[in-house]
Amino acid sequence: MPSAWSRRVRASAPYAAMSRLRVALASRTFHGSREYWESRYAEHGTSGHGSYGELAHYKAGFLNSFVRDRHVGSVVEFGCGDGRQLALADYPSYVGFDVSPTAVDMCRHRFADDPTKQFLLYDPAVDPGVSAELALSLDVVYHLVEDEIYEQHLRHLFGAAQRFVILYTSDADDGHPRTAPHVRHRAVQRDIAARFPSWQFVERVANPSPFEGVEDDERSWSDFFLYAQ
Repeated sequence: MPSAWSRRVRASAPYAAMSRLRVALASRTFHGSREYWESRYAEHGTSGHGSYGELAHYKAGFLNSFVRDRHVGSVVEFGCGDGRQLALADYPSYVGFDVSPTAVDMCRHRFADDPTKQFLLYDPAVDPGVSAELALSLDVVYHLVEDEIYEQHLRHLFGAAQRFVILYTSDADDGHPRTAPHVRHRAVQRDIAARFPSWQFVERVANPSPFEGVEDDERSWSDFFLYAQ
């Protein structure tokens, strides 16, 4: 049975908004990942339950410790979303990309007084031309339903990283049920090993609240995947 805290979180405004948004978007024809996310943010949607509550704090704790312990000086993220996850981050220097102009504007507004952060619109067809010690992809890969977009995402992610790459994603080759048209699971470890052999797989860190087959805003099918060179 959910705790009293869990019930309060699920009843909060962000979670209620996400539930309403899921219903609205489920009835709409899906025309691609980029259009989906721009429509979602333009209609006052969020980046999803993984950027709120216990999951968000878990991810932030892991990433902040990693950046501090490895003395990482710069971070680039592909898929910054609405910035709610980033608000928990402690990075010396950060560049965030997103395919949604609305999301980029939201982040620029949210962090307008923070000179350590920059936000740019991402075009998967164009080399972003950035470089940082650590490149991040958090809860993004399984939303890249188009093969070409997925391939470009990985290429830009690893191309931008100087020392480390961290993904927070599933690794299932669609082994998880496809619960929505904007979800497609990928065998990321297999694909990264084949495409980027110079990068060393360091470890997979399982999240403490794994997905158990039913929709639950407090659970995730993602784990951390860490690569280094």
